[in-house]
Amino acid sequence: MDKSITSDTESGSNGAVSTDTAMPASQGAAHATQREAFAGPLVIGISSRALFDLAASHDVFEAEGLAAYAAYQLARENELLIAGPAFNLVRKLLALNDDDVEHSGVEVVLLSRNSADTGLRIFNSIEHYGLDINRAAFTNGHSPHRYIQAFGIHLFLSTHECDVRAVLDAGYAAATIVPSTTDNADPRQLRIAFDGDAVVFSDEAERVYQQDGLDAFHAAERDAAEQPLSSGPFKSFLEGIHQIQAAYPIEENPIRTALVTARSAPAHKRVILTLRSWGVRLDEALFLGGSGKGDFLAAFGADIFFDDQRKHCDHASQHVATGHVPHGVMNGE
Repeated sequence: MDKSITSDTESGSNGAVSTDTAMPASQGAAHATQREAFAGPLVIGISSRALFDLAASHDVFEAEGLAAYAAYQLARENELLIAGPAFNLVRKLLALNDDDVEHSGVEVVLLSRNSADTGLRIFNSIEHYGLDINRAAFTNGHSPHRYIQAFGIHLFLSTHECDVRAVLDAGYAAATIVPSTTDNADPRQLRIAFDGDAVVFSDEAERVYQQDGLDAFHAAERDAAEQPLSSGPFKSFLEGIHQIQAAYPIEENPIRTALVTARSAPAHKRVILTLRSWGVRLDEALFLGGSGKGDFLAAFGADIFFDDQRKHCDHASQHVATGHVPHGVMNGE
């Protein structure tokens, strides 16, 4: 097996109604599938390395190869794994199913590059922590992205960027989990923060900024203030979160969302009117005018923050769990 295919710990072994605009034709079918899926639960796909800390087994794989990795996992099959970077997010999402409020619910599906054999340790740990995760795909070294539509997944979280890019290319929300050494999440609520351009919205405005500069960007956004931005890869996921929020009173809601963007006035107006046209509520909006986002995210207490620019993700990860969205002009597209 080509080692480049299994170069992370998840290596294999042998033993809401959308109003999308200007969507590329190649993504239309995928986004339509997401829209229909909101008649059921919001479905999150997560890799084993995003859910649990598999650094030690990854080191074995890197140093000694696939056979040693498989032996290492099998020998420790009954040793519990400790929480990974997205563990608290998953736990809070699943807890929404247990509060006796009627809403569409949340399902988490495990998508792992392990084989079923080496993946047994992962499911043993899932059972120990009481995580209600029942469905899984173990792909033995291959990318699990081809199962995204079949599982009806709305958001995929992984440490493997190639898999994340493949999911984004298919028209679904996905992010690469950035290692973080801190946890400032608010223990009382599920709190999710989003960047705007190339995440919730398309990268059309960012392209103007990159090509023509800040003055041209502000002029273009002022002129197009009444014209809704096209949807980005996370619009459908945001709609699913909003649909669950709508089942609760605003003042006693278990979910809180925030837009944390480098935009400032006058470019704020188009963002506000776009969200209004979609019928989507964000609880907080921080227009930072280029200021660093980390301190603001820590103050918000985000369980996770999604951004398309790696430099912002690296800074944010010093304060909160972070997902890099490798999409749009800032990622070579």
